Amino acid sequence: MTARVGVVVFPGSNCEHDVVEAIDAVGGSGELLWHKDNSLGDVDAVVLPGGFAHGDYLRTGAMARFSPIMDAVARFAQDGGPVVGICNGFQILTEAQLLPGALYKNQGLKFLCEPAVLRVESTGSVLTQGLSVGDEINVPINHFEGNFICSEQVLSQLRDKNQIVLTYRDNPNGATADIAGICNENGNVVGLMPHPERAAHPLLGSTDGAQMLKGLIGID
Repeated sequence: MTARVGVVVFPGSNCEHDVVEAIDAVGGSGELLWHKDNSLGDVDAVVLPGGFAHGDYLRTGAMARFSPIMDAVARFAQDGGPVVGICNGFQILTEAQLLPGALYKNQGLKFLCEPAVLRVESTGSVLTQGLSVGDEINVPINHFEGNFICSEQVLSQLRDKNQIVLTYRDNPNGATADIAGICNENGNVVGLMPHPERAAHPLLGSTDGAQMLKGLIGID
């Protein structure tokens, strides 16, 4: 059975169609969900895509966190459903306290749009279960507030519980411990700043993101 992946659209999202197309290309079925919906419908996984939810007013993701659909996302996650936040979606997951830490302005206060080499640190997440620890993958970044920050206590917990999913080989934004992506303790909720949907086709320069999306929909 083809896995159905709901992609939540907030006012200001701009990567939702890219995610749907990438999900479809790896064998899943992507469908758009509106942020004012109260239900996720009959989906097997959820993606919060990149963009500028609600114009990124206040703190980035702070307004999107209160969209009606986020209650359904939280319930889905608590029941073990796969949830992935990409870039702005990662920021929303931290604001919704589905993931720890926060995303801050890049070191140097510059918007970054460039390829990034990532190291796989854990295969215990829904996004990296098809990869191997130590793999280096090429997935682009596109953000201004991608600097992951957290307390020493939270960092210690992330390390102890194998929740650091991806790190940058050459840290572009000043993120704590070179972190590019993390997951919750169960591995079913993942947030990452790089865009796997932009590395899912040979014409895009890399297919490394496709392997992550295959993991999300359960394809080896």
